[in-house]
Amino acid sequence: MSDSNKVILLVEDNQDDSMLTLRAFKRSHVMNPIAVARDGIEALDFLFARGPHADRESEPLPALVILDLKLPKLDGLGVLKAIRADERTQLLPVVILTSSKQEQDLISGYSLGANSYVRKPVDFTEFLEAVKVLGIYWLMMNQTPPERASP
Repeated sequence: MSDSNKVILLVEDNQDDSMLTLRAFKRSHVMNPIAVARDGIEALDFLFARGPHADRESEPLPALVILDLKLPKLDGLGVLKAIRADERTQLLPVVILTSSKQEQDLISGYSLGANSYVRKPVDFTEFLEAVKVLGIYWLMMNQTPPERASP
């Protein structure tokens, strides 16, 4: 379905939701490698190639970040703020995929630069469809900006 060498970063602490998302991508024939970060700090370590992810320094940025809001160590809004504050990642597509129904989370997500905000459907079939549509749009249809060189 998509350019299969482009990595997707899924930032999700709930193992069940993570597994459901991975399963939904697989069923939708999204063949991209998917890296999973279980908390906000791990997500930033992955993106900025530091700590346990220092070996990624020469690797390109993910094509897409799928970000939950309720995360340990650093919440999703904190992750988004850090992504938008760094020149290397400020244009990186970020989709918030969350179960939060709080209007303030929606407003804050867009205010901090989220490209999209999707509420996780409770129904499995609806969840599969939502992830399929995310994959089709963000990996096939969306035009991403060229990658910036590291400073």
